[in-house]
Amino acid sequence: MDVLDLQEVDETQSAVVGGKGAHLGALSRLDGIDVPAGFCVTTDAYRRILAQAPDVDALLDQLSRLEADDREAIRALSARIRRTVEGIAVPEDIAAAITGRLGAETSYAVRSSATAEDLPTASFAGQQDTYLNVVGPAAVLAHVRRCWASLFTERAVIYRRRNGVDHRTVLMAVVVQKMVFPDAAGILFTADPVTGDRKVATVDAGFGLGEAMVSGLVNPDVFTVRDGQIVARAIAAKERAVQAGPAGGTQEVAIDPQRQRQPALTDAQVVRLVQLGRRIEAHFGRPQDIEWCLTGDDFRIVQSRPITTLFPVPQAGDRENRVYLSVGHQQMMTDAMRPLGYSMWQLTAMAPMHEAGGRLFVDVTRALATPAGRAGILEMASRSDPLTRDALQTVLDRPGFLPPVDAAPAGQVAGTPAAGAAPTAIETDPAIVTELIERSRSSLAALRRDIAAVTGPELFDFLLAAFQEHKRLLSDALSIQAIMAGMEATWWLNDRLLGWLGERNAADALTLSAPGNITSEMGLALLDVADVIRPYPQVVEFLRGAGDEDILDELPKLAGGAEARDAIETYLDRYGMRCVGEIDITRPRWRERPGTLVPAILDNVRNFEPGAAGRRFEQGRRQAQAKAREVLARLRELPDGEQKAGETERMIERVRTFIGYREYPKYNIVSRSFVYKQALLGEAERLVQAGVLADPEDIYYLTFPELHKVARSHRVDPGLIRQRREEFRSHQALTPPRVLTSDGEAVAGAYRRDGVPAGALAGIPVSGGTVEGRARVVLDLAEADLGTDDILVTSYTDPSWSTVFVGIAGLVTEVGGPMTHGAVIAREYGLPAVVGVERATRLIRDGQRIRVHGTDGYVEILS
Repeated sequence: MDVLDLQEVDETQSAVVGGKGAHLGALSRLDGIDVPAGFCVTTDAYRRILAQAPDVDALLDQLSRLEADDREAIRALSARIRRTVEGIAVPEDIAAAITGRLGAETSYAVRSSATAEDLPTASFAGQQDTYLNVVGPAAVLAHVRRCWASLFTERAVIYRRRNGVDHRTVLMAVVVQKMVFPDAAGILFTADPVTGDRKVATVDAGFGLGEAMVSGLVNPDVFTVRDGQIVARAIAAKERAVQAGPAGGTQEVAIDPQRQRQPALTDAQVVRLVQLGRRIEAHFGRPQDIEWCLTGDDFRIVQSRPITTLFPVPQAGDRENRVYLSVGHQQMMTDAMRPLGYSMWQLTAMAPMHEAGGRLFVDVTRALATPAGRAGILEMASRSDPLTRDALQTVLDRPGFLPPVDAAPAGQVAGTPAAGAAPTAIETDPAIVTELIERSRSSLAALRRDIAAVTGPELFDFLLAAFQEHKRLLSDALSIQAIMAGMEATWWLNDRLLGWLGERNAADALTLSAPGNITSEMGLALLDVADVIRPYPQVVEFLRGAGDEDILDELPKLAGGAEARDAIETYLDRYGMRCVGEIDITRPRWRERPGTLVPAILDNVRNFEPGAAGRRFEQGRRQAQAKAREVLARLRELPDGEQKAGETERMIERVRTFIGYREYPKYNIVSRSFVYKQALLGEAERLVQAGVLADPEDIYYLTFPELHKVARSHRVDPGLIRQRREEFRSHQALTPPRVLTSDGEAVAGAYRRDGVPAGALAGIPVSGGTVEGRARVVLDLAEADLGTDDILVTSYTDPSWSTVFVGIAGLVTEVGGPMTHGAVIAREYGLPAVVGVERATRLIRDGQRIRVHGTDGYVEILS
């Protein structure tokens, strides 16, 4: 069918009438929801139009090859496509079907409705065109053509390109409705679009047509409604409005000065509108962005689309108030994870974890409801991330949100020791660390040996048992004591030496080149790889143009290539299981894509002399020794100086014994996870050979239990995998909150301290010193191009980033805390660092000069 009445369609027919048409058709069937009468010119009609223009297909080929940031080429090519489409005559039968539904003197709204519009995962709002007060059949037909052509506006083309949507997969329908001439109009959000709170609705309202607000001509009245009550209002001075013109189209008009400060809606109307919005939300099953008009005292709904920018809420199974803590902010990986990645983490973690938006969260509600649990979590958060602590305190300060309970908190937070609990005393003995590492190595060797013998469904049973060993390693009491011993010694030194000597972050210098840190050793070892490669110009030149995966096979063909390959292979044998975002098992490891390391290797070749790794480590060790002597000498001059010096000396020995081990458990867990991944990919290859899967990486879009079921049944739902791919793409665009409530509110914390200059960016001081240099904003480690005077600015740094730490001057991240991996390595390398700088990668431009105050915790933008 080329034309369908709105009453004939519903939300299941978006492929036929587009997102807007499908939603309006569904709304027109709901009792009590008034939708202006109209019809849809379907995507079948659009296909017929394109069939008359074979040139469009060739132009689409050219368009698909353009980069999203090639604005000039996109502008020119999209204009050619629009001119071509607008010039096509509407077939007579389609024209008759349209004009036959029009009234003789009635005006209409003609609105684009694309199939990639108003989706649950991407709204594509405002990407195509709407025309109001279109009068007469000829004008309606002309504007239908314009709507078809608007599928190729520059902004629509770029939006699709950036969201990974193929231009050919998107079709255009057109909605034609009787024009409404409202007294007031606006937008209703059934959830707070800023905080995400699902219990709060906001209403924007102005006089006349809603285009005055969309175009920014006027500020609207804003009403906030919670539980059927208006809890806030802001009445704007509405000096102008947009109204229908007498001969068609729209015009601006001045508002009588006596009306400008009057609210566009009464309180009763606001509450009634929100009630209508809740009914619409309930029908579609998710928060809605609703366009409405008021004529007399009757509301007309002219559009409803999902709010796609809200962060999803974990499914709790009840309606109790809950508080969720982000795991990603603790693990230094805030990117979205694929289903296999987060489900594997859930199966191997020490605490129950909830997935939302491709991220994991821990429910800390019960712990926060008890005095002891609350104190412990707040203390832990204040040590690790003040923004998280402030966000938690914001929730706790709300009366009645978390009623107190008597029971002790169940479980632990994200696999850490119970918040605030002191570990059992442990002797300062390097042999303890040696024993712990040997235990981990033995367990890993047994895993590699035993997993080789199992395939098919038995592999999944084997892995479920292996996950229990995984958890045992995480919860090993001696390992936890060793980790806490190093962390608590660091805190002790910082606290005491600040009080005794007025020295801030004293432990930063005292932990330089601490022994046994697998992550800092990984960065230094890449300097050794550069030493092998540096003497061979052909190898260096080859690596400059090398791809991702073939470097190891191609290197032996070059002079010195065999030596270079052996050096890289040795490095990968020890560290090849690592990568950016390594807690997600679906991320490609360095062993799988060794080319990822090439930029860091080349930076090391260019920026360092041979033997830099050994010299750098030795220099740090000597600086730490000198700092220890200085501190102890100054302490001995104080009252009770010998006692203070004795205690401090024991703590220095303690921190240097155990702080390096802090990195090893993560290394071991990532090593185990790579073994799991290799086994699962082997199983995926067998499923591909059996015709069950189309691609081995399809398994990434299934949870572990779902994949287990596929291995048993040899059946998979391809539609589920496609759906999961789309969900993952939409999740990537979301920014995860540190703290999330069951109401959907993303609670943002704030730094509450003095001493940060006006205009500076506040953060957490994690590695002392001050450095000035060129900011290099890097979001992908494989694209890093860094010099020794550069300051790395990025979202987060997990252990994989330590490969570039040896070659930079300073560090700024958006996520992190004093004891996260990046902070520990920055201190060991003597790298001034500030972490937890909100929106750093957006507020700091690549190439700007900045000054990092690693001791005081802020960043100045100098130019």
